[in-house]
Amino acid sequence: MPFLAATAYASLEFTARPVTFIVMGTHLRKLYPVVTALLLTVGNSLPGHAQSSLDEMMQSLRKAQPAEAIRLSREIEREWAKSGSTSLDMLLRRGREALEEEQIDIAIEHLTAVTDHAPEFAEGWHARATAFYMKGLYGPALDDLQRALILNPENYNALFGLGVMLQEFGDDARARDAFRQVLDLHPNHENASKALEQLKTRGIGLEL
Repeated sequence: MPFLAATAYASLEFTARPVTFIVMGTHLRKLYPVVTALLLTVGNSLPGHAQSSLDEMMQSLRKAQPAEAIRLSREIEREWAKSGSTSLDMLLRRGREALEEEQIDIAIEHLTAVTDHAPEFAEGWHARATAFYMKGLYGPALDDLQRALILNPENYNALFGLGVMLQEFGDDARARDAFRQVLDLHPNHENASKALEQLKTRGIGLEL
């Protein structure tokens, strides 16, 4: 899910929008144990040494300069988008294209086919979480983010999406933690840096 692409829809990136806090807050309270566990899982998932080319790229991403980080993140996200099946990769691509065209229901249909046929493919859940979010279905979006992060705890884009949703629900402290973990994985993640700075201007996350 290339979050650093030129446009929000092309990158399938979460963007802030108003929500009904009472309804969403109720759902989030039910998921608090899950959210906390996910944040801890990501925090403890940083590999001590490279075990594959993807691990090596993640290691390099943590030390990369901005221009190199953009290249590495694109390579990493291309790897994450490989399901091992040509037909499922095509469905994922069609789902993303539908999102770019704001055909949300069609996107959900394609992406649901991906998650049904490849429940262990993290990027299918991540992409569908974005589709649900864009349709205003925040509960299903959170559920899909949960699945995506359990399957791929290093997915900094899914973690960023979680941070955005936590912030919308008014849970700035956990949003701050999520954005910090994004930056632990990808220090040059521009949107996470901006989100964290915005929280700091409101007094959240300041070092005392």
